[in-house]
Amino acid sequence: MRILHVASEIFPLVKTGGLADVVGSLPPALARRGLDVRVLLPGLPEVLDGVVDARLVTRIGPIFGAASVTLCAGRLPDSGLPAYLIDAPFLFRRKGNPYTGPDGHDWDDNHRRFGLLGWTAAHLAAGELDPDWTPDVVHAHDWHAGLTPAYVVQSPGLDMPTVFTVHNLAFRGIFPMDYHADLDLPMRRMTPRGMEFHGKLSFMKAGLVYSNKITTVSPNYAREICTPEFGCGLDGVMRDRAGDLSGILNGVDYAVWNPAEARIAKTYSVDDLAGKKICKRALQLEFGLSSEARGPLFAVVSRLTSQKGMDILLAALPELLQEDAQLIVLGTGDGDLEAGFRYAASVNPERVAVCIGYDESMSHRFMAGADILLVPSRFEPCGLTQLYALRYGTLPLVRRVGGLADTVIDVNEENLAAGRATGFVFGEAARHALGARIRDACGFYRNGGEAWTQVQERGMRQDFSWDDSAANYERLYLGLREQKTEERPE
Repeated sequence: MRILHVASEIFPLVKTGGLADVVGSLPPALARRGLDVRVLLPGLPEVLDGVVDARLVTRIGPIFGAASVTLCAGRLPDSGLPAYLIDAPFLFRRKGNPYTGPDGHDWDDNHRRFGLLGWTAAHLAAGELDPDWTPDVVHAHDWHAGLTPAYVVQSPGLDMPTVFTVHNLAFRGIFPMDYHADLDLPMRRMTPRGMEFHGKLSFMKAGLVYSNKITTVSPNYAREICTPEFGCGLDGVMRDRAGDLSGILNGVDYAVWNPAEARIAKTYSVDDLAGKKICKRALQLEFGLSSEARGPLFAVVSRLTSQKGMDILLAALPELLQEDAQLIVLGTGDGDLEAGFRYAASVNPERVAVCIGYDESMSHRFMAGADILLVPSRFEPCGLTQLYALRYGTLPLVRRVGGLADTVIDVNEENLAAGRATGFVFGEAARHALGARIRDACGFYRNGGEAWTQVQERGMRQDFSWDDSAANYERLYLGLREQKTEERPE
């Protein structure tokens, strides 16, 4: 069975968040199950430089505002999987990340850039660009690839099943309605039953409406996005498609996220945790934190946004400091939140440290050296950092939403007695709720003794590898291949 994955980023070539980790891990996991998997990516500088054995497949010509567009093929550096690359220098060879320029603002022509991604996927599916390989199923990821199912539907005679995965419904890919002309999309699709969203065009809605099956990245998030609280204005669409919606939990690549590997000050394992104390002291030294604190070392590895609950954490920070605990932060995001954490570090230099930006190697050091990982998100489709923390023996402290609720079992008397607890969970997205759980976690750290170690070890033994998730996706693909493509609305 041949599967084409369509996405805007992939680890280790280019990464802004968890999407890259998923696209870097799921296709290889499917290939290990015997599927013929390929990936389609925009020709960003990091992608063009990172693939190996690149060759020209075909010249597409001038399209989507670019004078020259070619399709190349190569292999991904780690997995060796085949990858198609859209080489459109005018659209993709730019400084910045895949979506924004160096000034932090979205590129004005993002609709063309990611419209071309979906258009190319559909024409690959039709056998027009590489006659030597055509997929049985096209799997598009998040809004950047959201037009893929729409272009497949409008391709004459193409009966190709499509899967669309929602990684974060809050990013809806919204553009002015009249951009449909730039994208070669008929006006008849710019309706509430199509991709119109409050008078504008939404790439995310296009994926939701025109795909055959919709998945999202955890079972709980699949339920949440059908409600007004978490549906981001698309909950009605999600309820309409509920029969085609499923939640498949993301996995972790334990070849990358493994404390037994030499990416940290001292390797360790579930059978020998001695190295974790060395990693903690090394992290404290790296950031100038005191080694005398009686409380735990809390860590944040996150985008610094209100979605991630970083404003709630700033409000609760005094309660963390009252417990003689410490906080280290790695991330980038809203300027006001960055400034808030910087100020907290400046007035508490031995208790709070901040690194604005993202560093993959440093994130491993954070996971290894911290006692507790904070993920106080207002919503969280899946979350990967809490899964990384579990493998590193770092107890997650999370809000009971999305995939966080699916993956972290609260430290309470009942769960401790039953041998189930793996971390700390709180409910309301409010300072008092987070502050109370921080106090509970600090108390358990100081007084838990052997119980703390047992929770660490239990977390490290959790298996969130891609094996089960890949099997679930394979079953989904098989079901699509065995049934005729359902007719999508015009």
